[in-house]
Amino acid sequence: MKFRLLNIDFTVSYSLICLGAICVILNIFLGFLCCIMAVIIHECGHLFAMLICKSPPGKIKISLFEIKIINSSRQLNTTRQNIFIIFFGPLVNFICFILFYLLYLCNSEFLLPIAMANLCTGLFNMLPIISLDGGQLMYVILCGKFSEKSAERIINITAFIILFPLTVLGFTVLLNSKYNYSLLFVCIYLIASLLFRNNGYY
Repeated sequence: MKFRLLNIDFTVSYSLICLGAICVILNIFLGFLCCIMAVIIHECGHLFAMLICKSPPGKIKISLFEIKIINSSRQLNTTRQNIFIIFFGPLVNFICFILFYLLYLCNSEFLLPIAMANLCTGLFNMLPIISLDGGQLMYVILCGKFSEKSAERIINITAFIILFPLTVLGFTVLLNSKYNYSLLFVCIYLIASLLFRNNGYY
């Protein structure tokens, strides 16, 4: 599904729409909605930072596993601007987590899932993987001292070092719970993104 808004081309995959419909049928739409809300908040943080830096995106692709902001002028930004744009997404998630959690403590129990979704989204995106904000931040910083290939190699090695114990933990959680495979699924997805990714910084 494609549409244009504020001079930005949006593309939404039908797989995401189908997943939303399945969640409604299975009566787990609330959890799905909290996750989607946290991701939207995250990407709005990036968009807001881009507008501040006068570097608006040209396209936004929304798929089942990610929201990809395509910004052709990103390579023309300064290092500080790129760091600001990359970090602002997780930062907004952390700010929203604090706000929603404080409201939850004021007897607004329905806000706890939204708060936790923002915390998980922010932490997840700070992992040092080239396709995530943490890897992008490392790339920008390391490119100031190393070549692009060396920077990407360092990030990939760091990512595998972190993902290995997380994958083992995911197996442990699955074996103990017999149904909670979310952590294992995320680790497998991230490992696949490292192995099959053809481009680096984007």
